[in-house]
Amino acid sequence: MQEQTLSSWNVVAAIALVFVSAFLIWFKQSRTEDKKDNSEDDSRQDVGTNKSSKRSQKSSTSKQLKKAFNFTHDLLHTSLKGHAGNVLGVHFSINGKYFATAAADRTVRLWSVKDFGLGNKCVHVNVELDHAKCIQFSPDSRAFVVGLARGNNVRIFRLGKKDDRTTMCNPLENDFKDDFKQELLNIGVGATSSGGSFVMTAYKDTTIIVRDIKGEVLNTINTNLGTNNYACVSPCGRYVGACGWTPDVKVWEVRFTKTGTYKDVVRAFELKGHKSSVWSFAFNNDSTRMITVSKKGMWRFYDTDIEYEKGQEPCLLKEGLFNVGDISPADNFCFTSLSYDGNVAAIASLNSFCVLSTRTGDIDQQFKEVHSELITALAFDIGGKFVISAGDRHVRVFHNILGYKESIEVLRETLRKHPPSSATRERLETQIKLKQSELDKILLTTQEKSDS
Repeated sequence: MQEQTLSSWNVVAAIALVFVSAFLIWFKQSRTEDKKDNSEDDSRQDVGTNKSSKRSQKSSTSKQLKKAFNFTHDLLHTSLKGHAGNVLGVHFSINGKYFATAAADRTVRLWSVKDFGLGNKCVHVNVELDHAKCIQFSPDSRAFVVGLARGNNVRIFRLGKKDDRTTMCNPLENDFKDDFKQELLNIGVGATSSGGSFVMTAYKDTTIIVRDIKGEVLNTINTNLGTNNYACVSPCGRYVGACGWTPDVKVWEVRFTKTGTYKDVVRAFELKGHKSSVWSFAFNNDSTRMITVSKKGMWRFYDTDIEYEKGQEPCLLKEGLFNVGDISPADNFCFTSLSYDGNVAAIASLNSFCVLSTRTGDIDQQFKEVHSELITALAFDIGGKFVISAGDRHVRVFHNILGYKESIEVLRETLRKHPPSSATRERLETQIKLKQSELDKILLTTQEKSDS
């Protein structure tokens, strides 16, 4: 009996020994793996710390660059400052008096064009609960429309005068109701001589919506471009244009009756000839000229003074290749602007832009690294005196030297067609002298800047 008891205890002891041995082996392996994991964690933490440090260093460097960035150029007339966020959209009023800037700081600022260079005095307008990503004046210059970034819809502001005759802006009661889920690309405002008016909203898929000024949908356009790269309303208020993934630009006319009642939207014409996607395009003031820029770095300039109802098609006047500060247009979105007379075009990519003659096709000026961040907008004023670029928190206002030169050349060509004794010739000669005098003053100022 005693031997049986001892045998049982031996079995128990043996089993216990096996469990203890197994536990020790497991514990040792666990400690080894823990050390390995801890080592890997430490390594990852070190890498993460290094990456974080690099990001912090990069961010710090970026901030220093922005803080130290101080662009100068002989043709720079002034820089408009005051926004606390990046400027996202700009527009000149058709009457030539106002210039509007919309920024990420939830404000719109209205500047007097005649006061460019006389400080940064402007009218400050708050955009409540949102910020504007694009802006456009109404054709009568009595209101402006903004495209809201978060709300993805439209808000209209009316311009008025206070008792002291200073300008004030009040938003209409309600924003446009919009359940459309695609991201807003751009807005536009159009009007006809009969009194008909509309607001265009373009989206980043293939949708363009035409509405009345109360926000009610009049028509929905499917551009069939694959995606919309850019869309806008012509300055004359007659056309809506769009470009995208395909190598052409499509233009529609928004038509109203003689009493100003909406009628329909019809396809007007297309600009063809590119071999790749079109990045952007622009109209001149009366829509008789258009320019396009493509992914392959080509610009094309068209005569669009046509009667499309009779089957007439736009005619190519000039084309050429462009490089904006040695930047490849295939890798970076490029956009363009056309002067109101159609004589000068500007093309931008990243933070640089160039200015060229649409008559000769020659690039006249390269403005490199104008902003510390991407250029978000280009525009010419209605008088043709300035070309502006927006980016970071500033707007750069440059003298449009090429505009003066091209205007003088066009006047001289017209002058050669008239006999010496005609009254028209005398008027043209007076205009040439006036333009030349203005140009000489600017050139003298720029030369003084260069010498100093």
